Amino acid sequence: MKILALSDVHGDRHFIKEMAQKAVDNHVDLVLLAGDFAGSDGSVDGLIGPFKAKGLEVGLIPGNHESLADVSFLVERYGIKNLHGYVLIKGDVGIFGCGYANIGSHQLLEQDIFNTLKRAHDSIKDIKKKIMITHLHPEDSVLGLGIFPGSKSVRKALDEFQPDIHLCGHVHETGGIEEVLGKTKVINVGKKGKIIEI
Repeated sequence: MKILALSDVHGDRHFIKEMAQKAVDNHVDLVLLAGDFAGSDGSVDGLIGPFKAKGLEVGLIPGNHESLADVSFLVERYGIKNLHGYVLIKGDVGIFGCGYANIGSHQLLEQDIFNTLKRAHDSIKDIKKKIMITHLHPEDSVLGLGIFPGSKSVRKALDEFQPDIHLCGHVHETGGIEEVLGKTKVINVGKKGKIIEI
């Protein structure tokens, strides 16, 4: 399966059109948005339509710039998959996630982050391959640059569930950087996006 994953687009509609074409050109099976797709004015217009117009399947989680209402609107309007506390199964791959952040206007407590990930993971624990998607990066990760502490709960979930891949965003400066934590490849997909094969 081939995935185009990106985050932190912050309302850049022109860029979304480019990414939709990139997804088609690379024959991706799924597009994943790892949060902070809304513009600074809170608008989500024009951020999913270009993908759906090209017949692409989309899954997303909210970042610290999106509300539950924003996500619910997009899910209802475009028939996309909300992965905040939910799962998506494609073949032998199970994708589970938790959105929001531990800072900002749309935030979750650390315990809520872990509980959300655990509930979702428990429903796919027997699936062969797993991808975990969050907006936040894990604690003690190079993705935080030693400045942004990340999430203790995301790190705990990585240690306990050991997904094959963890996709995140949030820290713009480390977009595109990858590291391996335990058995998991951790990728800050960033605005430029990453094509991942699993």
